[in-house]
Amino acid sequence: MTAQVAVRNLVIEYRSGANAVRPIDGFNLDVGDGELVLLLGASGCGKTSLLSALASILQPAAGSITVQGTEVVGLRGAQLAAYRQRTVGVVFQTFNLVPSLNAWENVAAPLWTAGTSVASSRERALRLLGEVELAERSDHRPGQLSGGQQQRVAIARALVNDPCLVLADEPTAHLDFVQVDGIARLLRQVARPGRAVIAATHDERLLHLADRVVELTPGRVGDAGGSVTHSLVPGEVLFHEGDDGDHAYIVESGLVELVRRFDDGGERVLLRAGPGIHFGELSPMFGVRRTATARAVVPSVVTGLGLRAFRHRIRGQSDDA
Repeated sequence: MTAQVAVRNLVIEYRSGANAVRPIDGFNLDVGDGELVLLLGASGCGKTSLLSALASILQPAAGSITVQGTEVVGLRGAQLAAYRQRTVGVVFQTFNLVPSLNAWENVAAPLWTAGTSVASSRERALRLLGEVELAERSDHRPGQLSGGQQQRVAIARALVNDPCLVLADEPTAHLDFVQVDGIARLLRQVARPGRAVIAATHDERLLHLADRVVELTPGRVGDAGGSVTHSLVPGEVLFHEGDDGDHAYIVESGLVELVRRFDDGGERVLLRAGPGIHFGELSPMFGVRRTATARAVVPSVVTGLGLRAFRHRIRGQSDDA
């Protein structure tokens, strides 16, 4: 697979009074042609800063960013303008559409700034709106569109110059459940040969559609934990509420229940997971402690997977369904 993006020893630094804060410190990443890569992590871990550096909006303190063989760090003048215009497209969590322009005009705006004729710009914009299933709303202004529809317009705008790299910052942050599914699948379609997509997100619903998940929370590794099989006897605990966790789990056979204990000694069963059911992914994804205790109800076999292996397993199940 051809490397579309190569990041080496990247350092992003801010000043906070007399102190230097480095949300990104010595970071390395390779993104292949056609990949959809998710950046996960708590607020402040550097997801947006990394996207800004990839877009050449923010200059890193050190390191290298190469996109299709072009060194991005240090671009100036016409070369910087050309990179932002032709090589990279950006999707913002707040859409950033111009309220006074309708959908096709918002999509066409980057072409106008490059000197493309109105007729050619409109033709390209309408074609892209068709691809994101919004052709019938092309004459509507942002205020007449739902959040999901506005984000589709924003994605079409990011694609208007046919960039080889699309960056999306929390693209589902302001959408409801139904809209999230549509935008997630659209991002999956956008990542194809000739184009890579890197998205920063808190939304675990995107996990199964990604080719790779990169955990940016300090002190954690997104693909940590490997794979391990547990054979449990009835009543045996797999993990306790409050534990750290590097694995997500899939039940191969038997029955596992997730319970939350109360201070008075009582407990509540949150989930009873049989064969094929998965649980426990939030802890490795977001660096949080376990929110429940998992224990076997009957003799059970459970596979624990690191995030990359878990994503491949779940995606395979979805494809087979």
